Amino acid sequence: MMTFQLSNGVQIPALGIGTFLLTPEQAEQSVRDALACGYRLVDTANAYVNEKAVGRAIRQSGVAREEIFLSTKLWPTVYEAGDAVEQTLERLQTDYLDLLFIHQPAGNYMAGYRRLEQAYREGKIRSIGISNFHGEKLKTLLGLAEIKPHVIQLEAHPYCTEDEIMAELAPFGTRLMSWYPLGHGDKRLLCEPIIVELAERYRKSAAQILLRWHTQMGFVVIPGSSNAAHIRENFNIFDFTLTDAEMAAIAQLNKNVKYYNPTPEQEEAYASMHPDIAGQK
Repeated sequence: MMTFQLSNGVQIPALGIGTFLLTPEQAEQSVRDALACGYRLVDTANAYVNEKAVGRAIRQSGVAREEIFLSTKLWPTVYEAGDAVEQTLERLQTDYLDLLFIHQPAGNYMAGYRRLEQAYREGKIRSIGISNFHGEKLKTLLGLAEIKPHVIQLEAHPYCTEDEIMAELAPFGTRLMSWYPLGHGDKRLLCEPIIVELAERYRKSAAQILLRWHTQMGFVVIPGSSNAAHIRENFNIFDFTLTDAEMAAIAQLNKNVKYYNPTPEQEEAYASMHPDIAGQK
């Protein structure tokens, strides 16, 4: 498995299984399928309401916990809760996390970040992440952070490579983890002529070409699926390498266009959304 080194020396797999929008039952099966075919990065979140299922799948997989890079996220409504990290660990039935994010730039996000810094110093988490931060909130967090974020999770794909945000984070060596990596079900990206041409050239699917592009961009990528065949296919991307000229051709697709564009009001509303974190199966 290809890995990247984070700024603190921790190794993170380049490809993982994402569990966004998966029910507990789907998440449990998907994580089992992914671990069985070689994945070693699993990403979840408080708000996905499937952490318990992910924890069960990891315990049942037969793969040693230390071989799995486990990533999750604190939701804004628990940023100020003193036991937010401990409750997250309990749901996942693990005594440490490899990566913990604050999920949204909403509410008292600095309280959430201080929670991560404390957990990092205590050895409960091995790396610190931020998710969906941008603009003034990102500047504020970076100015106040005592430990700079090791990973940022953002929407990224050939239509949007988040160059401005990553330039701001470059001095700290922060790594991008991309979500919506295949264009959020938008067939236009999968059907772009250069992507179709490369798929034919390498005898791969369009999705495999895009996932390989992510890893060659230096992005950690976490496609989600409840389909065992797709999970296996998504993992089979390390037996070919796109050339510099091919990467340059894909770069021409960049439009700085994203699928997820919340207003400031919509973004801040996350602080008053209460997913049933405690009641998950």
